[in-house]
Amino acid sequence: MTDPVGGERSGLGIASIIVAVFLFSITDATAKWLGHAGYDSAQIVFLRYSIGLGPVALVVWLSGPAALKTGRPFAHAARGALICMAIWTFFTGLKHLPLAEAIAVAFTAPLFITALSRPLLGEAVGPRRWMAVGVGFLGALVMLRPGTAAFRGEALLILVSAFAFALAMLLTRRMAATETNAAMFAYTTIAASLISLPFAVQVWRAPAIDHYWVFGMIALFGSMAAYLMIQAYRHAPAAVVAPFEYTALLWGSLIGWVLWQERPDLFVWLGAAIVILSGVYITHREARSARARLQERTAKP
Repeated sequence: MTDPVGGERSGLGIASIIVAVFLFSITDATAKWLGHAGYDSAQIVFLRYSIGLGPVALVVWLSGPAALKTGRPFAHAARGALICMAIWTFFTGLKHLPLAEAIAVAFTAPLFITALSRPLLGEAVGPRRWMAVGVGFLGALVMLRPGTAAFRGEALLILVSAFAFALAMLLTRRMAATETNAAMFAYTTIAASLISLPFAVQVWRAPAIDHYWVFGMIALFGSMAAYLMIQAYRHAPAAVVAPFEYTALLWGSLIGWVLWQERPDLFVWLGAAIVILSGVYITHREARSARARLQERTAKP
């Protein structure tokens, strides 16, 4: 029998992830537009997070100051540094790559998470998931095409971004048992603002008057998307939510075509399909493993 409450929660989780991915796509496109307008990625990252302190203040006010209590300040700082690195490298690569292609290469993050979960978290990774990781990285090679005239060195920045994001997510897993969502949301934003500040100062360019609202939009949409992402994974299992993250490729293709007349070639679509299928399979296997572990624990007297 279907649990109506669980169904409603899963529906809320799916709705949250769809809106979050759409807002992230708008944020990425806005960052690309600002890069073309002459702003350095370090300045874009700083303003994205410093202006984003406004939404953080609202979340803290709604959650209460107690939600910020933590005994792991260094873990929060490390998480903020990794997120800052992931966003900076992504925005830098995005300036030179088609939007859809950059998003497709960023889909390698779940592959890095699976590959690193064994050495960093001690989690068991079966041969089927290792095979899926290998196939996924082959898909990335199809997109990147190293050694050919189509290869773009900037795409390696997107891989670095995916790697840094994977490390941040693995750290999030370790922190999830003791830290609230509000604390991780707030401290990540604060840390990213402070870390990016000295780099932004070196490349600072006074924003044009009509660009202030653009920076405000990227901060607002980025903060909303980050919080909705947290809510999505709270209300629905990862196996249900994660596949909807790949709708970013559709939004990226549409936005890139409308704004810059970008058209990903066949190799990008083929490689992206391989990476996406690998990611969905890994999520499915991880969900099955989690259910099996839960059944073993509940079966013990």
